[in-house]
Amino acid sequence: MKGVFQHIIISLSTAAILAGCGTQKASSPQSTAAEAAVDAPSVISHNDSLRFKMYYYEGIRQQISGNLDAAYDLFRHSLDINPGAAEAYFMLSSYEGVLQGDSVALEYIKKASELSPGNNAYLDRLATGYIMIGDIDEAVKAYEKLAHNSPERADVLNILVQLYGRQKNYDMMLDVLQRMETLEGGSEDLTLAKMRVYSMQGKKEEEFNALKAMSDKHPNDLNYRVMTGNWLLQNGKPDEAYAEYMEVLKADPENIPVKMSMIDYYRTSGQKLRADSLQEALLVSTKTPAENKVSLLRQVVADSESSGGDSTEVLSIFKKILRQPQETSDIAELYAAYLTLKQMPQDTITKALEGVLAISPDNSAARFQLLQTVWMEQDFDRVVEIARQGLDYNPDEMAFYYFLGLAYVQKDDDDNALDALRRGVSQIDDQSNPDLVSDFYAIMGDILHDKGYADEAYAAYDSCLQWKDDNLGCLNNYAYYLSEENKHLEKAAQMSYRTVQAEPDNSTFLDTYAWILFKQKKYADALQYIDMAVENDTTKSAVIIEHAGDIHAMNGDIDTALKYWKEALDAGPDNAKAIRRKIKEKKYVEE
Repeated sequence: MKGVFQHIIISLSTAAILAGCGTQKASSPQSTAAEAAVDAPSVISHNDSLRFKMYYYEGIRQQISGNLDAAYDLFRHSLDINPGAAEAYFMLSSYEGVLQGDSVALEYIKKASELSPGNNAYLDRLATGYIMIGDIDEAVKAYEKLAHNSPERADVLNILVQLYGRQKNYDMMLDVLQRMETLEGGSEDLTLAKMRVYSMQGKKEEEFNALKAMSDKHPNDLNYRVMTGNWLLQNGKPDEAYAEYMEVLKADPENIPVKMSMIDYYRTSGQKLRADSLQEALLVSTKTPAENKVSLLRQVVADSESSGGDSTEVLSIFKKILRQPQETSDIAELYAAYLTLKQMPQDTITKALEGVLAISPDNSAARFQLLQTVWMEQDFDRVVEIARQGLDYNPDEMAFYYFLGLAYVQKDDDDNALDALRRGVSQIDDQSNPDLVSDFYAIMGDILHDKGYADEAYAAYDSCLQWKDDNLGCLNNYAYYLSEENKHLEKAAQMSYRTVQAEPDNSTFLDTYAWILFKQKKYADALQYIDMAVENDTTKSAVIIEHAGDIHAMNGDIDTALKYWKEALDAGPDNAKAIRRKIKEKKYVEE
């Protein structure tokens, strides 16, 4: 009970966020309790009033101390003393929500709000409660009461706009937006919000007038003139839009937003050559901000793909732009992404990613993509170099430690691999990717076991499975190593069986499970799985073939066992001497 209560009490301060309809200032249990306590019990004797306060405030103290069961009992008793105590209903609502469900909790909050209609804490909780159960009509009523009590709260008005939107009550949306404008003054956001409502109503004239009013109110802000022109263009009035654009260019010949709008104007009026010319001029101009160039380039790519996907012209534009000094790596990143989209040669993509890092060496996303590219080329020295550079700029990025460790593994440098992985593990926090952390520990376990540190390896495997209990590679290796040591065979069998269930055609997993059954002296069961392992083994593994011989021998099939042992010997195993002994003695001999 205590654990559940603890969760709910903490959740009280986040109810508005969970409702998903706006941002409110969260209240802690302490501050909520303090605000609730302003309501004094009424229509009871003085003695009962004192008794009520004693139990109620002790309940608050116990709640703050984390003694939630005791707090619940105290609040219940205080309500028995004063059934008209709004604050007691309020405090009990969270507990009753755990015990009897959200609807009961909401009834308690509603009762508190009815007993003390001027208490905003109760109204806040009541309104968000209605949202959480999907009762939008009642939520609107509660928020309107809250807005009446606290007309200065813009957050409440913002939620009301969204709620009226869900009701498709556009007139009330406009009413609330007007209240917000009275409270905060006019703003671009409010104007755009009004325009969206008018658009949903199909009131084009009112939509335009709202924008025009804002433009007239700020005659020196050319952005409003551009917005006005854009609205006119989008609503089939190109000549009037052109006039607006010309007025802007007259006032500011280098205005980038209006030039970008002119591209749309030229395309709309069928002047493709002028549109393309202006677009290229903006793209190669050093005066055009990078974010505008990126927007234009995305449009260039989209237009190219829709008309057939010829990359020649697009690549030419990218190269022209990238010859200039770059303030940010945004365009270089877009170039690399385009090359990937068009499946250009890998070395071309690699050079593009190196170009991104030359501009922004701390760009971890680009470096990660470069690492993946170089890894596919199996240039592990280069992987080490790139990962090390990445750690210079992003020392907390676990992916770089991961690639560094794996590259050292491929280079048979277990000491440096283990060092890199241990440093990566030191960066683990609550936000870490469980799959990645799990792989870290799995690889560490493999290395530690190879180095002869079995106990440390098993500890690493345990950590791996704590982060991801279905890490199949870890389960297989952990189980196999235990079987080789003839330890914890039941545990090994359980782990191995999970891998076989997950991948029933995996020859390695089948072999491990068969071998564990063999170690458990379950020879008939082992035979079934080793035969499936051999059938699915495309690599002709000497280990699997030898195991097949051992298991067939223990099932009394010496002829088949001899055939498998000879095949294993032909594969050049490390334990050739032991296999020859089995062949010579025509029986399984434990190594």
